[in-house]
Amino acid sequence: MFAVRAARSARLLRRAFTTGSTNGFVGAIGNTPLIHLKTLSEKTGCTILGKAEFQNPGGSVKDRAALGVVRDAEERGLLKAGGTVVEGTAGNTGIGLAHVCRARGYRCVIFMPNTQSQEKIDLLRMLGAEVYPVPAVAFENPANYNHQAREFAEKLDNAVWTNQFDNTSNARAHYETTGPEIWEQTNGQLDAFVCATGTGGTLAGTGKFLKEKSGGKTQIWLADPPGSVLTSYISSGGKLTERSGSSITEGIGQGRITDNLATFVNDIDGAFTVPDEASISMLYQLLDNEGVYLGASSALNVAAAVELAGRLGKGKTIVTMLCDGAYRYQSRLFSKKWLETKGLTSAIPEHLKKYAVLD
Repeated sequence: MFAVRAARSARLLRRAFTTGSTNGFVGAIGNTPLIHLKTLSEKTGCTILGKAEFQNPGGSVKDRAALGVVRDAEERGLLKAGGTVVEGTAGNTGIGLAHVCRARGYRCVIFMPNTQSQEKIDLLRMLGAEVYPVPAVAFENPANYNHQAREFAEKLDNAVWTNQFDNTSNARAHYETTGPEIWEQTNGQLDAFVCATGTGGTLAGTGKFLKEKSGGKTQIWLADPPGSVLTSYISSGGKLTERSGSSITEGIGQGRITDNLATFVNDIDGAFTVPDEASISMLYQLLDNEGVYLGASSALNVAAAVELAGRLGKGKTIVTMLCDGAYRYQSRLFSKKWLETKGLTSAIPEHLKKYAVLD
């Protein structure tokens, strides 16, 4: 089924290129470039490439998942004209959904942890979404934002809870688009793909396609922030440990195996944790050396690509995801006070502290 839908998506993309235009907002999602991270490539002796997902029209990789889950609801007859889309999200999927809902004519309702950046909350409301920030509690707690979103949708007619974590149309969207794009952009000369995961859709869908297309030759690695259990799960052969610790990154890390990740988790080649200090240091290095202004999850992904380059050896081609820009997090990531409260000021190389311009 994935392969049939992938062919259909490819035909639609070729049609868009032929006409020289896109089918509105949703037609502009995907086909993002690969950025050669020159300084890091020279440092590692590998070719390190970042998939510029911040160039999606909604500004992040989650535009793909948002369109995927809405299209799935439409195709299954669960969502009709004038309906309501409800989701529990840490931010970027909600932003993607708000854009898609505006383009498709749906009401958009978002439940999210109240720990997320104010920039994300403000943007969601500017895009016309109804936003309900709720206390951040574990998934097992009935008050978790995902459960509140589901209960809200169940009370309405012509409404869907898009369920990004366990709705595998999320992973399918990446199997149909992200994976084929990366394969084509690297001419199939790809040794490894690595990224962090929250819902699991990006890693599972992209990884599944690349594994199949390469005949198993392309390695797929998971990068984890502190406080996530996925590294230990994969390294231990499937044992879930109790989640502990936390990270400054938003929207990544997990305490469970989502249905999206479950579609591919047994085929992942390896996993490791990237400390917040490494992510912050990389964020500032990328700005100074490469001129790209990225969020913390993107910086973690690049730090992971560098780590993987060291593990695999020189001469490899490694791709990771540049999930979104820093604009939605700048009041934190470039704030001297915030960095100090997190004990991360010393993680920034001295000559790069000039970029922390906010008090």
